[in-house]
Amino acid sequence: MNIILLGLIVINALISYKAINNTSFFRKYEFHIGSIKSGEQLRILSSGFLHVDFQHLFFNMFTLYFFAPYVIYNTSALYFLYIYMGSLIAGNLLTFYFHKNDYSYRAVGASGAVTGIIFSAILLEPNIRMYGLIPGYIFGFAYLLFSIYGMKAKRDNIGHVAHFGGAIGGYAFTLTKYPQLITTEPLTVGALLVPIVVLFFLQKMNKL
Repeated sequence: MNIILLGLIVINALISYKAINNTSFFRKYEFHIGSIKSGEQLRILSSGFLHVDFQHLFFNMFTLYFFAPYVIYNTSALYFLYIYMGSLIAGNLLTFYFHKNDYSYRAVGASGAVTGIIFSAILLEPNIRMYGLIPGYIFGFAYLLFSIYGMKAKRDNIGHVAHFGGAIGGYAFTLTKYPQLITTEPLTVGALLVPIVVLFFLQKMNKL
């Protein structure tokens, strides 16, 4: 396993372990709109290393372990880290934008960062099959549409906005490094772009 990937998993595990067993530590570093607005911007980053429970932690780290090698192989370990951290921040910034008036809104987890890695992998490996069956671009398209539905429905505790923001981060950072994908893989690039456009159109029309 790549040392940077291993390091990310270990750091997530150690910080989450402390947070799960120490409520005051959890509250101090979680994503919380009111606290961020009062000047605690560190939470935008720190909340990405906290998890609600060990199941939440395991799911995110297992998914990261599965998709990270595609990104590392096609870019580099350092650029993988750049995409990971950039997607984490992008996910939380989009969450802040959508929930800026909800001072009590709270969230934690590496899901935004991990989603960014998933979408980067889909772009870099166009033939990737999710669950061995679904073409990556179809999965990505459907996943983002589901996230939009989740934002509108507001029927669960899933951070759909963070997932979407992380996906945008992974998409943008990958295309920044490899803009040729726009011409070599137009179907994948286009399929992932459509839900992003739909999201911001709905936001502009106050439909979310």
